[in-house]
Amino acid sequence: MSLIFASLLAGLATTPYAAFHFHRMAPYGVLANLLAMPVVSAWVMPAGMLALLAMPFGFDDFFWRLMGDGLQWMIDVALWVASLPGAVGRVTAFGTGALLVITAGMLVVCLLRTPLRWIGALILALGIVWAVRTPLPDVLVAQGADLVGVRTAGGNFSIIKKGGDSFAVREWLAADADPRTSGDPGLAQGVSCDEIGCIARLADGTIVSLATAAEAYEDDCRLAGLIVTAHRAPPECAAQVIDRTLRARTGALALRRIGNIWEITPARPDGYDRPWAPRNAAEAPAASPPAAAGADAQPSPAKPASKRDATPRSEDLEPGD
Repeated sequence: MSLIFASLLAGLATTPYAAFHFHRMAPYGVLANLLAMPVVSAWVMPAGMLALLAMPFGFDDFFWRLMGDGLQWMIDVALWVASLPGAVGRVTAFGTGALLVITAGMLVVCLLRTPLRWIGALILALGIVWAVRTPLPDVLVAQGADLVGVRTAGGNFSIIKKGGDSFAVREWLAADADPRTSGDPGLAQGVSCDEIGCIARLADGTIVSLATAAEAYEDDCRLAGLIVTAHRAPPECAAQVIDRTLRARTGALALRRIGNIWEITPARPDGYDRPWAPRNAAEAPAASPPAAAGADAQPSPAKPASKRDATPRSEDLEPGD
């Protein structure tokens, strides 16, 4: 009985973390655990231990085969559960705040032994509501500005694509609980392109432009609400501009349209500091403009290039060199 309870608990406890990281839920995960975990504990693991003990004497073949039969049972259970209707539940992305509240609720339910533990159920429900009500972005911009996702009137993303980054598209769709694949032709629905750029419209009619040439700025700055470009846009542009100067500091971006204001969520916010992306490197501008030369400014003398001796050392020479 305790084994069954442990299987149930394991399936329920991992659900919010799988939803947070992979944007998926396994509604029948508890069923799969009930069918597979007893076999793992009572069959697979003991057979493996007996095989190790019998290996020095050459009698381990039988136990390995026995262990393999148990593993085959696990595979059959996984395939059967995956084939059930609704076996894959898709979840939109939510923040760490909701995940922490859900975790706190589960801890209270599991650790307290008094009726107060049911307070954890209320905390858990609060975290679930928070996760479900997380606002979704209207526009997603890849770091290279060659990929833009626009939430159109249908409620799903249309992809403006000038590169081949299918991984980002796949992750965007998963985070939006969208079952389409990165190669789905429907992703281009609502996107219009010409030789100088592409545009798509939000549900409220706001134009989002991916400008690939400077000639696009004249019309886009006048008509579009958002311009994404891999270059530097003119400073007098009236639209919200996502250019390379901004992306050098922030990385990829998620944007929400609130009235006439864009709420921008960067992948690298201010103060972001990781071993693989130090804060100084993340916050450095893409290119520093040259300092203006004043009346007293003197050009710095050029440093002579240091000469390098390319003669090999005698100990590095081989016979015949």
